[in-house]
Amino acid sequence: MNYSLTNKRIWVAGHNGMVGSATTRRLLSEDCEIITVNKNKLDLRSGELVFKWMKNNKPQVVIVAAGKVGGIYANSHYPAEFLYDNLMIEANIIHCAWKLGVEKILFLGSSCIYPRNAPQPITEDKLLTGELEPTNEWYALAKIAGIKLCHSYRIQYGVDFISAMPTNLFGPGDNFHPENSHVPAALLSRFHNAKINSEKESIVWGSGMPKREFLYVDDLADALVYLLKNYSEASHINIGTGVDIPIKDFAYKVRECVGYNGNLIFDKSKPDGMQRKVLDISKLTQLGWTPKFSLDEGLAKYYEWFRENIDIIRK
Repeated sequence: MNYSLTNKRIWVAGHNGMVGSATTRRLLSEDCEIITVNKNKLDLRSGELVFKWMKNNKPQVVIVAAGKVGGIYANSHYPAEFLYDNLMIEANIIHCAWKLGVEKILFLGSSCIYPRNAPQPITEDKLLTGELEPTNEWYALAKIAGIKLCHSYRIQYGVDFISAMPTNLFGPGDNFHPENSHVPAALLSRFHNAKINSEKESIVWGSGMPKREFLYVDDLADALVYLLKNYSEASHINIGTGVDIPIKDFAYKVRECVGYNGNLIFDKSKPDGMQRKVLDISKLTQLGWTPKFSLDEGLAKYYEWFRENIDIIRK
């Protein structure tokens, strides 16, 4: 299929987050109108408010990048918020989009939706074939519900609602909270501070043995725009690089990028999560899209942005 974004009113829900801001930047090169709203002006957990705002602003396309996110610590300490907030946000946007005749929705899930013991690389059909990883169960459950919600509306009403599953992300706009951040942001910030303070060693959570796949967020944004134009199927679709790396090796790459020379101490008392998680991206590759940035190129751009915005990040 070929869906044109020309002259479309596109709402990026969650435009201030890492994914939303990258997607907004990418859409600037399209001949479309981008509409956004700050969360302090619209509580996406309120169906009534979401319906009223969407009715007044008339989006034709919606990218659902809004939600409560965080790493292992945040998932384990705020399970109710991770489940409730994400369920309400996605349900309200998807339902109101159907009621108001939105032409297309792109819902963003997460690779944590897949079973902890799924065969690697993980293909799209492995969804709901086994138990989830306990360290991100609550977020995963909410994202699975969003995928199924899009699918159910598609079946019942024939709407063009699609879902994409990004792998682990990093890039401008990341969350650098000392406890609630994901691996790339936690390591980048920690090693930078260690360098500035001339610390001889720095802690890395876990054994370093699990393997993960990392995608630069601007590549994700490009893939999302590509999918809006070229994808219209019931099944969700994976977005990633198809290449994974041990956390230990990734940590040393970040250390080198930052220019920190201290020793890395791997704290094995902290949880590792899944031992391996890499997505099968053959479906997306066959569709005609591949990432542009290598891991080293992405990390260099990531750290450059971090240094340029460190005063804002630390507020």
